[in-house]
Amino acid sequence: MALKQYLSQKMEQRLSPQQIQLMKLLQVPTMELDTRIKQEIEENPALEEGAEEPEEEEIEEQEEEREEEDFNIEDYLADDADYKTQVNNKGKDEEEKVIPLSSSKSFHERLVTQLHMLKLSEKQFQIADVIVGNLDDAGYLNREVEAIVDDLAFSMNITATEEDVEEILALIHDMDPAGVGARDLRECLLIQMKRKQDGDITKYTALKILEDHLEEFTKKHYKKILKKLEISESDLKDAIEEIVKLNPKPGGSMKEAAGNYQQITPDFQITENEGQLQLTINGRNAPQLKVSRAYRNMLMRYTESAKPSKSDKEALQFVKQKLDGAKWFIDAIKQRQNTLLLTMDAIMNYQKEYFLTGDETKLRPMILKDIAEIVNLDISTISRVANSKYVQTDNGIISLKYFFSESLTTDSGEEVSTREVKKILSEAVDNEDKKKPLTDEKLALLLKEKHYNIARRTVAKYREQLNIPVARLRKEL
Repeated sequence: MALKQYLSQKMEQRLSPQQIQLMKLLQVPTMELDTRIKQEIEENPALEEGAEEPEEEEIEEQEEEREEEDFNIEDYLADDADYKTQVNNKGKDEEEKVIPLSSSKSFHERLVTQLHMLKLSEKQFQIADVIVGNLDDAGYLNREVEAIVDDLAFSMNITATEEDVEEILALIHDMDPAGVGARDLRECLLIQMKRKQDGDITKYTALKILEDHLEEFTKKHYKKILKKLEISESDLKDAIEEIVKLNPKPGGSMKEAAGNYQQITPDFQITENEGQLQLTINGRNAPQLKVSRAYRNMLMRYTESAKPSKSDKEALQFVKQKLDGAKWFIDAIKQRQNTLLLTMDAIMNYQKEYFLTGDETKLRPMILKDIAEIVNLDISTISRVANSKYVQTDNGIISLKYFFSESLTTDSGEEVSTREVKKILSEAVDNEDKKKPLTDEKLALLLKEKHYNIARRTVAKYREQLNIPVARLRKEL
């Protein structure tokens, strides 16, 4: 079949680079907006912080001359291509990535610090460093010893046996936090429990459970453990209390300790005054920005030039680009603020009963489409507004995503939020007899008594979403 060329017309909608940047600004939370603005000011000298100056207020000629003398257009022409690249050369789906800086030591660095305290030869230290480098965030070694031996040989030209690696791994097991370097959960818990052995019979029982009956323990087959170890229920209960004190993710605890915690800053605040709700937006979402007066004057000077030279035309193009970029960014920030307020106001009015009472059962079923239709915006825009945004209420700081939920219909035909059903399930599990925990079938019957006709598999889905284990795993002695 011969190849043919032909012309065709088709219509398609494409987002401009400015629209893409606006969509990204919408999903930026308040705490990160300051950084985004400072980044734009650094890249665009035509953008400045501060209130816009009245047009009738002129700057003295001496100050203008001084600003123009300090500013050299040649210094900025080289930045022109970079500025364009940031706007035009990114794909519409490409996300901006920010790398946070931390002053604290990382998990890996803390372990290496402990390695330096051990009396190791150069070869032993290199083996230990490779092992530590292969630990995951939870502190586990997920690679086989044989694979580490191969890495040492091919990547570092170090000849080592599996026994050499096992010897160093045993030293790492003695490091802090207890359990680091384990190859599975059983080994992790055993390392921790062996450290706690001090002749106490309860701790010894806990150790034997982990060594010989971990599968029965995880499945809560307590009767089998009682029979095999020939101990009383009281002894088993005490041993279980020792086991649950152990940390299944030792690396995670160190990582959290070393991490920088960022306090949540609410984007909105809703207060109640005599039955009326009042919405305010965090002032950081409405920063004062202005276009540089020096750049405006510079544009006028180049425009009024009778016979502009080639360098003047290049300078004029540069100044216009910077001014257009500054004006667009200021408009985008204002549009972001208006969109945030419009969306949050719609959510507040939709969930008015909840904000007035703080009662979760008053939450109405609400999906993104409901708010999008109210404010006449696209669903994707509402999703970006709700992403990483928080509101301060009389009941604390709440994520906007919390207010969105699906609906269920009761026997009487009334639509209720699935969050209301989940609250009932959570309370039922909290108040159940832990010796005879409620099965999914019994939870479904309990909901049916409250006029929520929900199938057992739906109950199981909601239970999993609430991170509630099955009844057998909730059983206690």
